[in-house]
Amino acid sequence: MNALEKKNRAVSYDPWRDFFSWESFIPSERGGRNLPAVNISEDEKNYAVDVIAPGFKKEDFKVNVDNDVITISAEARHESEDKDDKKHYSRREYSYSSFTRSFRLPENTKDDSITASYTDGVLKLSIPKSKEQVKASKQIAIS
Repeated sequence: MNALEKKNRAVSYDPWRDFFSWESFIPSERGGRNLPAVNISEDEKNYAVDVIAPGFKKEDFKVNVDNDVITISAEARHESEDKDDKKHYSRREYSYSSFTRSFRLPENTKDDSITASYTDGVLKLSIPKSKEQVKASKQIAIS
């Protein structure tokens, strides 16, 4: 069991405690919203978090770290309009998508060195490990 998983399970009531169960890797309906699938892995130097969120643009995401909690959110609005004056009709469609996911970081992370990128529908976070905890409060730029 990796350190991120242990940290999340140590909290007595944590809405994300089942994050590592098989069902959490499948997008599901929770609280009336679809949550994207998230994959977490680690090696000797980093934790890697992949958020599967197609249909968004890089600008739609916000990633913040504060008090050892990383929060990933996205919001997208789409509007389209079809109009034909000759046939006397008009059609407007609107859609709105959003989600927010938060995870408590293990004590061995460098919160000030987290990087993020968004390519082909996948938001990738790299969270470096450290022997000493390095806390930070900041918004993380997405490349």
